[in-house]
Order: sequence, then C-alpha cells, then structure tokens
Amino acid sequence: MHLELRHLRSIKAIHDNGGLARAADALNITQSALSHQIKGLEEQTGVELFVRRSKPMRLSAAGQRLLRLAERVLPEVEAAQAEFAGLRAGRSGRLHIAIECHACFEWLFPVLEGFRKLWPDVDVDIRPGLAFDALPALAKEDVDLVVSSDPEELPGVTFTPLFEYSPVFVAASAHPLAARPFVEAEDFRGETLITYPVERSRLDVFSQLLSRARVEPAAIRQVELTAVILLLVASNRGVSVLPDWVVREVKYSSDYVTRPLTANGITRSLYAATRAEDAEKPYMVDLIRLARSEAERMQAA
Repeated sequence: MHLELRHLRSIKAIHDNGGLARAADALNITQSALSHQIKGLEEQTGVELFVRRSKPMRLSAAGQRLLRLAERVLPEVEAAQAEFAGLRAGRSGRLHIAIECHACFEWLFPVLEGFRKLWPDVDVDIRPGLAFDALPALAKEDVDLVVSSDPEELPGVTFTPLFEYSPVFVAASAHPLAARPFVEAEDFRGETLITYPVERSRLDVFSQLLSRARVEPAAIRQVELTAVILLLVASNRGVSVLPDWVVREVKYSSDYVTRPLTANGITRSLYAATRAEDAEKPYMVDLIRLARSEAERMQAA
C-alpha cells in the first residue's frame, strides 16, 4: 500500500467535516478529486474506508485505523514544517555554546537570560569547553559558538571580539605583596597559587606571565568556584589571578587587594568563535550584542 500524507489529511478532513463536500472545501480541492482519491486508496487497501450507506458518511473500522494514524502523524509533520519555516526565517535554531574560559559562566548566565526572552524558539545549551577540544567541535558542528581568549587561524571559523579584560593579582590585604603597586612573575615563587582546575595553557597567569618567565609557584591549589577562591585568598591561604570583571566587587572590600600584573598591566580579549556561515544569523548577532552589553555593565560597576 502506498500511503501518502494527503491520504491521511483527506481521511481526517472527511471525518472532521462530516462529508465529502465540506471536506473538499476545507482541503481546497474539488469534491470529484477527493472522491477519486478515496476510491483509489480503497482499491489499494482492498477494504472500504467509509460506510457510505450512513448519513453523514462515517468511517469504517479500517477508516478509523487510518484516522488514528493521521491524528498521530499529522501533528508531528506540522510541527516539523513549522520548525523548518522558523529556521528559514531565522526565528529558531540551535545555539550550543562551549566555554573555554572557566570564569565566564558568571558573565554568560545574565546574557542568556536576556537572550531567552528575545529568542524563545532557539535551543540553547552550554557545554564546558574545558573538557574537550572546543574549536574542533565547532568545525564538526557539535557546538555552534565557542567563548575563547585564544583565537586561531581556522578555515571557516570567525572570531568576533566581545570585550577586553585584564587579569589581576588578588591577595589578602595583610599579605606582604599587598604593599606593592604591581606584581611580577618572580613574586609568585614562594606563593601558593589558587587557580581554577584547568590546564595551565588556559590560565592567563601561566600563559601570559609565569610560563614566559619560567617561574614556578611554591604550590598550586585548584578550586572550582570563584567564591571559594576568594574565601581562601581572604584567609591568606594563597594568592590568585582572576579577570578584573570577576573581582569587580573585591576592590570595595577591606579583606582583599587587587594589583596589576607587571608595571604596565596585561590586557586580554575574549572572542566568540562561530562558523562563518552562522556569524550573521539574527539570533547570533543578538547574542553577541547582549554579551558586549553585559560586559560593559560589569566593567562599569
């Protein structure tokens, strides 16, 4: 039996409208064409689908079976068609985000809250890009956007600048280095450095300072949460280096001090990496706009 969607639609239309004439009007076809279609379907199945002796026409047992099938299948087909129409119009889509910046979760969540209200039909998910190679995953379409501070020359990938930030030294106000106007690589030799649990190459303090100077701290303590890092620092259990926007409230606390790294400070940039063909999608443009606005708000706080 060669069953088509038009057959299911016709069966349901006749049932819903109580007859061929009204069903034909609803389907925008002639009554003759609809009658011919049903006759052809009955010839295929070898059974009658309607009890024609009744007024109005009613479905036979076989027709009822096709009606149940139509009631299951047609809504799913219509939902898929609506989804595809939304994709074509740019109203819906998928936005799976990988984050190579551990501290960025605190910045990104307010961004996604605003994005959700603007684009409720976009499927958003976050994958911590620290557990896998995020940029290759972007090229393979496993994710759609990567938040990274390390742009690369990759074919088909666009790096859009989001904002600049400065990694800063954070210590307890009673720490001996608190009296310095800035800290340098050598100052870390005798210190316990408290970091996020990620590879050294992804930590600014190593990639921008310590590895270049070939300096090793006395000890390294890895902590998952920013709040716990700050708690340990305030207790003088070690020192840390965090983005300036993460510690924007610390500067108002008497428990901590923040100092630049080196006399001139260090400036880094955060980027949104996307596939080139996705960069101009309306919802992608809006996400980047919201990300920049949130960064400006935090840095002004």
